Amino acid sequence: MHDRPADDPVLASTAGRPWWAANELLAFLLEVVALGCLFWWGFSLADTLAVRVVLGTAVVVAAVVLWALFAAPRARFRPPLAGVLAVKALVLGGGALALYGVGHPAAAAVLGVVVVVNTVLAETFRRRPAAP
Repeated sequence: MHDRPADDPVLASTAGRPWWAANELLAFLLEVVALGCLFWWGFSLADTLAVRVVLGTAVVVAAVVLWALFAAPRARFRPPLAGVLAVKALVLGGGALALYGVGHPAAAAVLGVVVVVNTVLAETFRRRPAAP
């Protein structure tokens, strides 16, 4: 295990901001859950195993490519905030809708609410500077 130097930017960004760090961890977990839900939904669309795997994988690949191009921290293209939020709504909201589509409306509603709250908090934290 490696120790990080005191001037490491990752440590500097989380120092004095434990809620920000916790919310960023939650954001990552929500992204993974959304991808899992999208795979599950794509997998449920066909009868044969091979087609199910292809559809599930294709939906996830499309979401990952979209995210990497426009919404990731090191995205290839940096649209204005509204564009980034639109991509996040499409992928994360799509995960919630996918969960609804496989027959879990209550879980989909909970996921949708958590995604919205997490995104609002993330944007609020990003606009506030770290405490000195």
